[in-house]
Amino acid sequence: MPGHRRPGRPATGRRATAGTTALLTLLALLLTGCSGGGANTAKDGPVHLTFWSALRGSQEVVDEFNRTHTDIKVDFAQVPSGEQGGWAKLSNAARAGNAPDVATVEYPQLPSFTIDGVPRDISKLLPDSVRRKILPQALDLTTFDGRTYAVPVDIEPMVFLYRKDIFTKNHIPVPKTWAEFESSARELKKAEPRSRIASLFTTGGTLYLAAYAWQAGGQWYDTDDDTWRVSMDDAPTRKVAAYWQRLMDDDLVRAEPGSSQQWRAHLRSGETAGYLAGAWAAGSMMASTPTGKGKWAIAPVPQWDPAKPKVSTQGGSTFMVTKDSDHPKEAMEFISWMVTSPDALRAKLASGVSSAFPSVPGLVPVARKEMDTSYYSGQDIFGLFDQQAKQITPTWKWGPRMVSTTTSGDDGLAKAGAGSGSVLEALREAQSKTMPDLKSLGLSVTTR
Repeated sequence: MPGHRRPGRPATGRRATAGTTALLTLLALLLTGCSGGGANTAKDGPVHLTFWSALRGSQEVVDEFNRTHTDIKVDFAQVPSGEQGGWAKLSNAARAGNAPDVATVEYPQLPSFTIDGVPRDISKLLPDSVRRKILPQALDLTTFDGRTYAVPVDIEPMVFLYRKDIFTKNHIPVPKTWAEFESSARELKKAEPRSRIASLFTTGGTLYLAAYAWQAGGQWYDTDDDTWRVSMDDAPTRKVAAYWQRLMDDDLVRAEPGSSQQWRAHLRSGETAGYLAGAWAAGSMMASTPTGKGKWAIAPVPQWDPAKPKVSTQGGSTFMVTKDSDHPKEAMEFISWMVTSPDALRAKLASGVSSAFPSVPGLVPVARKEMDTSYYSGQDIFGLFDQQAKQITPTWKWGPRMVSTTTSGDDGLAKAGAGSGSVLEALREAQSKTMPDLKSLGLSVTTR
C-alpha cells in the first residue's frame, strides 16, 4: 500500500472529487493485485474461508452455514473485541498479508481500515438482490464516494431504556424531547434523591456524544475538495455539550465510566433509572441485570424538534472481504448468507440474548419471534427499533482515525467528570490531538 495517501472522502450519493476518485481507483487497483493466505486453495473439495469476529454467536452461525453448504466451508476464529486487541490483530495480519477472508469491524473504525487498504472494494461483488434488502442508512455508512467496502450486519438506532416502575411510581412522564428529559431528571432527583435519570460516561463517552451530536445535526467530519474538514465543536455539538454540562453541573446525571461495575450496580439498584444507547443495549440489559425483569421499558430517543424527528446510531458492525482473500466471490456468498438468511439470524439468537437490530429490516419478524421480551413486559421492542431505524439521518461520516479521537475525548471527559474540565473542552482536546494523526496519513486537513 502507498505510504503517502491523499484524502479519501466518505460520502454516498455525492459527486466525488477528482483527487478522491484517483485515490480510491488506485486503492482498488492495488487491492485487485493483492492476494494472501486468507483461504485454503485446495483444487478438490470445498473452498475454505477464514472468518474472524468478536461478535457473540458467530460460532453458531458458522456451524449452521457449514451444515447447510457443501461448496464452501468456513473456519472461524473468535478474536477479542476491538478495543481489547481485535483491531490491532486485524491490522497486523493485513500488514503481513495474512488477513482472514472475512472480518468484522465496527462502523466508526471502517474508514480507518479502508484508508489502510484492509477491505476490498466490494461494489461489484455485492449482489443487487442483497443491496436492496439492506436499510439504506446502514449501507450509507459503509459506502465512500459510491464504493462499498463492507456489508452492514446490524444498525443500532438510539433509544431510551428506563425504569418504568420508578417513573410510574413518581408520576414522572417519559420524556419525548430533550427539554422534557431535563425536566424529568429534575423531578426524579426531587422524588428519589439517590436516583438519577442517566449517566454521562467518562470512558467510552465520546462515541455517545457523537451520537448526540449527530442527532442534533452536528457533523464532526466532512470534506471540501481534497481536504478533510474537522469540527468537533460546531454549533449543534456546542448545544449538546452545553446541555450535558448543565445536567452534570446540576447533579441530574451521573458522571461515571461506561460498562463499569459501578454503573451496573447503579442500574440494578435503581439509583440510575435510565440508559440512552443503541438498540443492542436491550439484550445487554437483560443479560447483565436479570433482577430488572418487568421493571424496564424502552422509549424512542428524546428529540430536539419532535416535528422533525431525527435519530442517530450507537454501535453496530459490518463484514468486510479483506484484500488478502483468495476467494472474494465465495467470501461474499458467505457474508450475504449471514446478513440476509433467517437461518443465520436464528443461529445467532440461539446462542444467547441479542437485541441487535438487523441491517435487513425484512428479518425483523424473525428477531421478534425468536426473542423473549417478557423482560420488557412483552413490549414490541423490535417494532420500536424498526420505527427508530427508519428515522436515522444519513448525514454522519466517521473520521479516518476514530480510535485516537475517542481515546483523547475520553481523557477529557474523565477530567470533566472530576470537575477539572468541561464536556466541550474534552471535544476540543480530542479534535486538537486528532489533527496530527490525520496529517501523518498524508491527508490535507483543516478545521471549520
